Amino acid sequence: MSSTPSAPVRVGVIGAGLMGREVASAFGRWFALLDCPVRAALVAVCDVNAAALDWFRQVPSVEFLTQDHHALLARPDLDVVYVAVPHHLHESLYLDVLRAGKDLLAEKPFGIDLAASRRIRDEAARLQRFVRVSSEFPFLPGAQRAIQIYQAGNLGPLLQLRSRFLHSSDLDPAKPLNWKRQSQYCGEAGVMNDLGLHVAHVPLRLGWRPAHLYAQLQKIYAQRSDGKGGMAACDTWDNATLHCTVDLPGQAGVPLTLETRRMSPTDTNSWELEILGTDGGVRFSTKAPKTLRQYVRGREQTWSATDLGFAMPFKTITGGIFEPGFPDLLQQMWAAFLAERAGLLGDRFGCATPDEAVAHHELWAAALLSHREQRVVAL
Repeated sequence: MSSTPSAPVRVGVIGAGLMGREVASAFGRWFALLDCPVRAALVAVCDVNAAALDWFRQVPSVEFLTQDHHALLARPDLDVVYVAVPHHLHESLYLDVLRAGKDLLAEKPFGIDLAASRRIRDEAARLQRFVRVSSEFPFLPGAQRAIQIYQAGNLGPLLQLRSRFLHSSDLDPAKPLNWKRQSQYCGEAGVMNDLGLHVAHVPLRLGWRPAHLYAQLQKIYAQRSDGKGGMAACDTWDNATLHCTVDLPGQAGVPLTLETRRMSPTDTNSWELEILGTDGGVRFSTKAPKTLRQYVRGREQTWSATDLGFAMPFKTITGGIFEPGFPDLLQQMWAAFLAERAGLLGDRFGCATPDEAVAHHELWAAALLSHREQRVVAL
């Protein structure tokens, strides 16, 4: 079933966990968007855990609940499918979605490794399906303004580029093991798989593709409780810092630092972007979600702070004096996905593309090689 401008895009979700519920919330508040040219409705949900489906019975638009994703994909009235499952399941489920003739909003990291991401991308291209990858934080007003300041070209020769996503979620050694701490489910890249597209999306979109990198990777706790009275191996990378060089038009060898950390004290969910040049600079962190920091070169350099308010890419009913939260970012990302799918995105910022998702996997593969051989790797 193809949607029309007056009919909502009909969406199915595979994976009824945290992110599946967030999608239902975003669609339930869709009327808050004032200038999104596309409407959306969540109509079908799948999860192998029947109990997880019960929450969706309260969602008025949901018509179909199933434990079999093939049954969901067989529905001819679905336009788009969103898949939020552990990384080792990405490839098989994403390929099933594409081969069922549905468009896809995929969760990061878009496959458990580089080879899987390439196979998914190539199949999407072969079948001519519209595919994008989840990455919410660039839709924050501070991130959008930082991007605009960089693109204006007034910062002078660049001194430092930095993109970071930081958690403190694994500092407690008593925290039980889950799938994200096991390579067989999360992938060898570990924290880079789990958090990496958040730090790579903006750099890749702005053309900051590393020419060389050196990686420092950390595993802190070798074991964690298995939740059953025993201990189990915890074999994924906890922290990763990639020291990169980027060659830009007119300027080679610009330093770029990419950081993903599950063990970063005081950071609950911190996304940060910093762009420093000789003539100006900009910093933004979700620790201060309304505040953009800038400097302009003078006799003395000082940072100014500007409160941006609720200046989202897609206008909403929310007053400009308020500050956005994660549910707002998720809704904005979906608005961008659906608008771009309809050819109506215009000059707004778009979701991560399959090529960008593959490019970020190329970075993690190079980081693993760099750490293993303790050397700088050329890309």
